[in-house]
Amino acid sequence: MSDDPETPKIEPVMMAEPLSRAIGERYLTYALSTIMHRALPDARDGLKPVHRRILFAMRELRLSATSAFRKSAKISGDVMGNYHPHGDMAIYDAMARLAQDFNVRYPLVDGQGNFGNIDGDNPAASRYTEARLTAIAETLMEGLAENAVDFRPNYDGTLEEPIVMPAAFPNLLANGSSGIAVGMATNIPPHNLDELIQGCHAMLRNPQITIAELVTLSPGLDCPTGGVIVEPRSSIIEAYETGRGAFRTRAKWAIEDLGRGTWQIVVTEIPYQVQKSKLIERLAEVIQTKKVPLLADVRDESADDVRIVLEPRARTVEPDMLMGMLFRNSDLETRFSLNMNVLIDGKVPKVCSLKEVLRAFLDHRRDVLQRRSTHRIEKIDHRLEILEGFIITFLNLDRVIDIIRYDDDPKAALMREDWGKPHKRATSEKDYVSPRAGDGQLSEVQAEAILNMRLRSLRRLEEMELLAERDALMKERAGLADLLDSDRLQWQQIGVELEAIRKQFGKGTRIGDRRTAFAEAGTIEDVPFEAMIEREPITVICSKMGWIRAMKGHVDLTVEQKFKDGDGPRFAFHAETTDKILLISATGRFYTLVGANLPGGRGMGEPVRLMIDLPNDAEIFDLRIFRAGEKYLVASSAGDGFVVPSEELVAQTKAGKQVLTVRDGVQTAVVTVLRGDHVAVVGENRKLLVFPLAELPEMAKGKGVRLQKYKDGGLSDAITFALADGLAWKDPAGRTRTEPDLTEWIGPRAGAGKMAPRGFPRDNRFN
Repeated sequence: MSDDPETPKIEPVMMAEPLSRAIGERYLTYALSTIMHRALPDARDGLKPVHRRILFAMRELRLSATSAFRKSAKISGDVMGNYHPHGDMAIYDAMARLAQDFNVRYPLVDGQGNFGNIDGDNPAASRYTEARLTAIAETLMEGLAENAVDFRPNYDGTLEEPIVMPAAFPNLLANGSSGIAVGMATNIPPHNLDELIQGCHAMLRNPQITIAELVTLSPGLDCPTGGVIVEPRSSIIEAYETGRGAFRTRAKWAIEDLGRGTWQIVVTEIPYQVQKSKLIERLAEVIQTKKVPLLADVRDESADDVRIVLEPRARTVEPDMLMGMLFRNSDLETRFSLNMNVLIDGKVPKVCSLKEVLRAFLDHRRDVLQRRSTHRIEKIDHRLEILEGFIITFLNLDRVIDIIRYDDDPKAALMREDWGKPHKRATSEKDYVSPRAGDGQLSEVQAEAILNMRLRSLRRLEEMELLAERDALMKERAGLADLLDSDRLQWQQIGVELEAIRKQFGKGTRIGDRRTAFAEAGTIEDVPFEAMIEREPITVICSKMGWIRAMKGHVDLTVEQKFKDGDGPRFAFHAETTDKILLISATGRFYTLVGANLPGGRGMGEPVRLMIDLPNDAEIFDLRIFRAGEKYLVASSAGDGFVVPSEELVAQTKAGKQVLTVRDGVQTAVVTVLRGDHVAVVGENRKLLVFPLAELPEMAKGKGVRLQKYKDGGLSDAITFALADGLAWKDPAGRTRTEPDLTEWIGPRAGAGKMAPRGFPRDNRFN
């Protein structure tokens, strides 16, 4: 740096940037990269970049449907090295999925070796498997050599890759797609190609066609694993109109007669993307937990096809009823979510309707047709230029030979020579116009072609062939020019191309017929759980330590039962196998047990904490039978409570349902069925308060409202009763005493109350 005082000194300046802006910009860049280049498919060809690069690399390796197989490791290595600089395992997994006929409706890769199975087993390592393109995958790339689509440099600029495939069929809907981006996701099921092409034909005939009319032609998803769709048509139409929805799919099953009145159910098709091994595990768990008691056994007898055998516990079971419960409790029925979030023109993510997706495909096909036609015209023009030079050679053969033999620069001499007027042409504006029209001289391209001509081509027959080729090319060029000038001819040609694809891969072919059927859901979903259980009397016994069992029949409750050392009786009551039993914890959480699922009464039972997620530090407050239509008064020891319908107390999971909200040091104090029109509350201070039941709110869950006010202590007990009958309780001798006149204790809710009547139990409890 100069020491001249007049020279300004340059000092480094640190550019400060707010952290929020820096993070926001960088996260936005990452989000856009994920959306555009990883997770969302292009509406035009239905491919993500990794799949597009895999197919293009296989094409560059010349792995056609009729070629020999190549090692998958070679393919994934070329993809990674040339186009997709990511992990080779990620590339191989993406390629393997394209070869799995249970995941992809129309496989784009023909795999040889272990590429996984419907049980969920992973493919073998890439060094053990081989692959090549399928015939339908080749149709996705028809036109790449004819400038049908734009290319871009690869990641290091040494090669070029297509931005989008020409896509001869609507691959997005035919094979479906799924992916999770940043802030958005996509989930598109596969459809039947024949039906999609019919829909495209209908759109070509009537661009204003409605979604309902399209659904008539393409009624819904067509899964590679088959199954049965039970979604109502109205819901399907709404899903395709909005681009969001869900499809209920069920397994396909049949009754197999075993003779002598016995039978079994055989499942031959399972819902899409359900792993068969996990489905078997779930069915085994259903049997073990007795959620479907009349299902005795499940066997997997599958080979190449699916065959799951379900054995009923008795021959008197209704098959429809049994399957209805299995649909509810296992993955024999699933809901496939539809979210048609795709990239329009490869740039704009949008949730599209069925019509918008097909329109994007058809517009892309038109663009491909125009580009291929223009490219073909350019090729024809180039060939016609050469053919004209060849024809000049035959017309002036001696002069051409003389120039080539004796001139030092024959190319320049040929181009300087005046050969006269060009060969006569038609005057139509769509005809080829020679680059030498009117000047009588050869172009550089023509001169070079003449010099490269072989001597054996100087035959009379060759001249006639050139003239015939020229006439054929002129006719083809005129047809292409007419095509480019007419929208009607373009759409007509697109329809012809789609029809060719339909004949090759549509109905009647090996992969073209629809696999997923349609059916009505029927009423089997409404079959009550109790209908699946044989109704028998039981006696439920639960010990102090929480060991529970169910003895057959209604045993005398006064008979002494056996318990483990240090344990003793806590709850005992008569019930039935169809009963739901409510277990109330001291923390205000309600759990649900089923009488048929309780362990037998031969031993000491089993810990109830193994059946439900009851914490070890949570005590059991009460155990009672659920009765529909009843209402309960629930209250905490702090004196807060409310009324709750019995249906709100039933839990659907082992985790239970938090009904009464309690804080630390507070626990459940009262759970009693409503009887009468008034509430009586007694505190630990022996003060009694009576108020109308109507003052309590009815809630599904929560803390409730204050029942009684205390200076010290809390709630001891509460009961509901009919005021006209008076308040009754049992004295220490077991005799029932009644207080008919309660005027002294009646007051507003949340009052302190007055001392309980003479003779009221010392434990401050009504029962």
